[in-house]
Amino acid sequence: MHTPEVLLDDNDAVYDYYLRHQQNRWKALASYAVLARRFRPRVTFAEGAKQQVKALIRSGRPVIYAINHLSTSDPYTVAATAWRSPLRSKIGRVRVLAKDELFLDPEQRRKVDMMGGIPVFRGKDHGIRAVNAAGQRMMDVCAQRLAAGDHLAIFPEGTCNEVDHSTVQAVGSGIGHIAFRAAKLDAAPAMIAIGMNYGTYEPGVEPTAAEVVSGIAYFRAPVLELPQRPADIARLVKEELQLAVDGAVAHY
Repeated sequence: MHTPEVLLDDNDAVYDYYLRHQQNRWKALASYAVLARRFRPRVTFAEGAKQQVKALIRSGRPVIYAINHLSTSDPYTVAATAWRSPLRSKIGRVRVLAKDELFLDPEQRRKVDMMGGIPVFRGKDHGIRAVNAAGQRMMDVCAQRLAAGDHLAIFPEGTCNEVDHSTVQAVGSGIGHIAFRAAKLDAAPAMIAIGMNYGTYEPGVEPTAAEVVSGIAYFRAPVLELPQRPADIARLVKEELQLAVDGAVAHY
């Protein structure tokens, strides 16, 4: 399969590629295991959530994971969390939305592809009008991947929180549109909010290596029935994610 450059002007080819791309699962498992040894988040759960998460993953139903975004280390912490949690069995079948600039350097792209990355062309980087068509295609691809049995991990705040790490910032409607489109494909996803916390570092400043290593990931119980309207889904996601962040802060 031809591997296109991740460029906005060639987004049709880019999303054709990521609609079909599948990383080597054994290499992915090895990579996630290495990250879990380096980044060692403490994985905790809301009351009863661990068994509910296990049951949901065993069911084979597609799942969207909504995660708060604190630092550039988050993708690695999330990968380590997947290895140290019931999500381990889905490694190799989890797609992760990642900003397009992470796909520019060939070596970095290799790592992002290994983690199941799907590029996102952000309005803040390219202009809202310029990314509209690409955004629509990205949401369609995500819905189709969910319908094919994959899971999807999203940082719905869209950018690192530089204001207050204990308060979830605005959540865009994209996550709602993805879930809505997946439901239209008879693959209505469940949703799990995961809150991360690295301690009491200053917002807008990257946490230290020691703070990242001692981070915490807190799982809320799965939401099995999502609203029908994308805006209502996004609103629910923000509410659940705030509760997950509250849990992460309380358990740190």
